[in-house]
Amino acid sequence: MKAVIYARVSTEKETQETSILRQKEELSRLAAEKGIHVIEVIEEKASGYDIDRDGIIYLLSLFSEEEADTLLIQDDTRLGRGNAKMALIHQLLKWKIQIYTVKDQGELHLSDTDTMVLDIVSIVEEYQRKLHNVKIKRGMKKAVEEGYRPEKNLANAAGYGGRKRKEVPVSEIVRLKNSGLTFHEISATLRGFGYSISKATAHRRYQEYMKNEPQAP
Repeated sequence: MKAVIYARVSTEKETQETSILRQKEELSRLAAEKGIHVIEVIEEKASGYDIDRDGIIYLLSLFSEEEADTLLIQDDTRLGRGNAKMALIHQLLKWKIQIYTVKDQGELHLSDTDTMVLDIVSIVEEYQRKLHNVKIKRGMKKAVEEGYRPEKNLANAAGYGGRKRKEVPVSEIVRLKNSGLTFHEISATLRGFGYSISKATAHRRYQEYMKNEPQAP
């Protein structure tokens, strides 16, 4: 198991510093007790109702790239509040990420209400997927009836397997971040210049740059 520790407080008050340190210490102990290897510790000061958080974007990028498979949090409210919390838990469960909390001393136990909401979301999402597939099938059927032959396009698929690393201007990402822009604003700005880049990619490339940048003596 490879885990990410996520600790959050909502304000910049000095009293919150103790809280975030306590969270990290308790989560580190929980990881040690469960024999979980921690690959990253993320901390941030932001409202749980805001889903556009740098720490959350980085956290999601780690899981989407399969660099970790477990999340360690003090309790579910540290991940988020309200709809933001439910959206994040839903996405993590879709990716089959295990969520451990200090409060539960193990895997996250959701309330009956939260479980019901997630079940409803999953059902709606499944029917949306089915509707999408039906539209594709009908569109393909109509195209074939009108003379389209998909087998002739198979040759065009050769040599395009796998995902390619996106070419993005890292120097611009760093410059825009140093100018005070969020990763959401950075990705939107770069898309305006023709670069197809997500918030997660912008955040990841920035983190890679900062890790490789020589530190001043």
